[in-house]
Amino acid sequence: MRTYAKIAAAAACWSMLAGSVAIAADIAVISSAGPMPGVMGALIPAFEHASGHKVTIKFQGTPDTIRQINEGASTDVLIATSETFDSLIKEGQIAANGRTPIMLSRVGVAVRAGAPKPDIATVAAFKAALLNAKTVAYSRGTSGLHFETVVERLGLTDALKAKTIRVEGQPVGAVVAKGEAEIGMQQLAELLPVAGIDLVGPLPGDLQKIIVYAAAIPAKAKNPDAAKALVEFLASEAAASVFKKKGMDPAG
Repeated sequence: MRTYAKIAAAAACWSMLAGSVAIAADIAVISSAGPMPGVMGALIPAFEHASGHKVTIKFQGTPDTIRQINEGASTDVLIATSETFDSLIKEGQIAANGRTPIMLSRVGVAVRAGAPKPDIATVAAFKAALLNAKTVAYSRGTSGLHFETVVERLGLTDALKAKTIRVEGQPVGAVVAKGEAEIGMQQLAELLPVAGIDLVGPLPGDLQKIIVYAAAIPAKAKNPDAAKALVEFLASEAAASVFKKKGMDPAG
């Protein structure tokens, strides 16, 4: 409750500084999944309280989002990774300069709670850790796609093929916590909330991927003014502390 109160107070200050829309509106939001449910679960109630607007948010995968937007789905705000916006900008659904970066996420490594932590401080050490692990888990999302490029770059595709687990429908950390994988890779913000695991750290050096999440108002938004208020809030100082608490960094 104390954390929410601080966010709400910061949001109220933001609202007074930014100004408020005269008429409360219903804002429809589509967001990528990954760490977003936890992050938005902390931010949206504070925004609603400060602004008077009502937010309905749906979390889903990138292919569904791109398809629905291109088919004319009415959405006021879209929260997604840069790659998602690249596709929608090409289709004219989002203005080329219409996205606002709001947060940065990194990919990390975890082991079961109490298990020895492998050395991943350097690229060479991380490669050895993958080779020495009995099983390696990763997701089907953005971090998982990046991990596959890392494996290929390190020349480990054949060596890891028989012992990798591509996780779907649950956090990678949950698989690691149950002992079904020795180590797991996913966004740090997705690993942090999972009980029963220990965070080893971020991917080393240039193996790391900075995943940029942005917010944008699609061309067919029904409530663009209210949508703009939400985007401005997500890019404000009021939201920055939440991103840090959830294992992400503000983009600004």
